[in-house]
Amino acid sequence: MKRNNLLSIQTIVAIGIGSAIFVILGRFVSIPTGIPNTEIQSAYAFLALMAVIFGPIAGGLIGLIGHALKDAIFYGSPWWSWVLVSMIVGFLIGLVSKKVNIESGIFGAKQIISFNIVQALAQAFGWFLIAPTLDIWIYAEPANKVYTQGLVAGISNIVTVGVIGTLLLIAYAKTRVQSGSLKKDDSISK
Repeated sequence: MKRNNLLSIQTIVAIGIGSAIFVILGRFVSIPTGIPNTEIQSAYAFLALMAVIFGPIAGGLIGLIGHALKDAIFYGSPWWSWVLVSMIVGFLIGLVSKKVNIESGIFGAKQIISFNIVQALAQAFGWFLIAPTLDIWIYAEPANKVYTQGLVAGISNIVTVGVIGTLLLIAYAKTRVQSGSLKKDDSISK
């Protein structure tokens, strides 16, 4: 049966559940860095897992919805510059999903390296450049403050996704049946 819709029911459900989990992790499983309004966030490791499994659209929407809801619920309103970067990071990490092909059950050294290069570049672009620049344009924040926050957030997210995200993807890959691993057993006779 040919599918004409952009998102499957499974992906839509994953976006909803993924956004909710992003909110919970973003609020309750984070470590303060000492830099104002900047924390080490485990939510980005989960975002990376979801982006690789469900692709760039789901990754982007989970980052957008999850971060916007977290900010709105816990801080009163979304901080749009960072919300947009969460969307961009989720989308860009999701682009690696075809190259990694986690559903094949293989997540070895080559895939780990590809994943980590993409996630590091996506996060560096987002947190080192886009987030601070938008903070200045949208909120008239001081440049030295927001570039420091972006640098700390970017480095901590790169490390968090590099460690926890990689471990999550390795664990997930082990739950998939490896391509070509099922073979007919001819030794069983009638």
